[in-house]
Amino acid sequence: MSASRSRRYYYALLALALAGIFVRPLASAAEPYQPDRALVAAATKEGEVVWYTTLIVSQIVRPLIAAFNRQFPQIKVSFVRGDSPQVLLWLLNEASAHQVKSDVWNLASGFGKLRAAGGAAKLTLASARGLPSDYLDPNGYWVATDMTVHVLAYNTTLVPKDAVPRTRQDLLNPRWRGKMVWKVSDMTGSSGFIGAVLATMGEERGMTYLHALARQQIVPVLSSARAMLDQVIAGEYAIGLQASNHHVAISAGQGAPVGWTPLDSASATLQLAGISANAPHPNAARLFLDFAVSPAGAAVYRDAGYLPTRSDTPARVANLKPEQGGFAAHIFQPDEIDANYARWSAIYDELFK
Repeated sequence: MSASRSRRYYYALLALALAGIFVRPLASAAEPYQPDRALVAAATKEGEVVWYTTLIVSQIVRPLIAAFNRQFPQIKVSFVRGDSPQVLLWLLNEASAHQVKSDVWNLASGFGKLRAAGGAAKLTLASARGLPSDYLDPNGYWVATDMTVHVLAYNTTLVPKDAVPRTRQDLLNPRWRGKMVWKVSDMTGSSGFIGAVLATMGEERGMTYLHALARQQIVPVLSSARAMLDQVIAGEYAIGLQASNHHVAISAGQGAPVGWTPLDSASATLQLAGISANAPHPNAARLFLDFAVSPAGAAVYRDAGYLPTRSDTPARVANLKPEQGGFAAHIFQPDEIDANYARWSAIYDELFK
């Protein structure tokens, strides 16, 4: 390809990305994963990993397992999928009963309770050295594999381009009454939205706004954030609050009538990963998690449309990340969530139930 054609191709990709269109960028080979041989031997002897995850099965769980098994076919990976409150409850129950079945876990919220219950083990992961410090627990119990950016999703058939809400104030327009949906509770739903409002608007202004928003009759759904988004895509609702922008991008790239906007600012949470205390297969767990946060593992997240936390592995579409997309976002840290989550949930119960 000539230099001029190469430049035109680059600028065409850039223009599409800035327009929010999901495209596959120029392929880049991930650095091969080179694990410690002694760890591989110990993990092979155990032969199994049990993973409790909050991630979407078809989009990332199965691809990550497949990539791991291409290199380590001798280690079986089983998984159980649930939202953060469910996964946390399973982990706490196992720790309390001293009958731990999980090896590796994911959580977007509630880690403080797991740590207090003694359910998390200290991590020693060689690949974690490639992560920025913001994505590592200073106490050594978790790493962040990827970031989720929460935005407003809208059905492009039901919401004309000139009517797309651009600010939180726009959500108070009477035309949206009864036409918005959000997942009940969790950081990927109503609690996360409420927390973002209070964190960015302040207590007094934020509570005034939430009282006004409560009059908009937002429809609660008892499902995952992904399932909530699918309902927006299907036209059951015009707008979904606290959707994951990479889920929107994946669906839009497949031709679905859906778009997203960060409003005044988006919010973002970290997908935490760790190893259970007293895990049945601790070495296999270490190998699997070390692979997940390595450049090879991060490339699987990237290729699945997720937002890897490794600085050497950019997202497939750069504008999904706040710093590259040019939009503001409040990034929740685990301690902030643990300190405020109960109150955010109580506000939902008081105003929106």
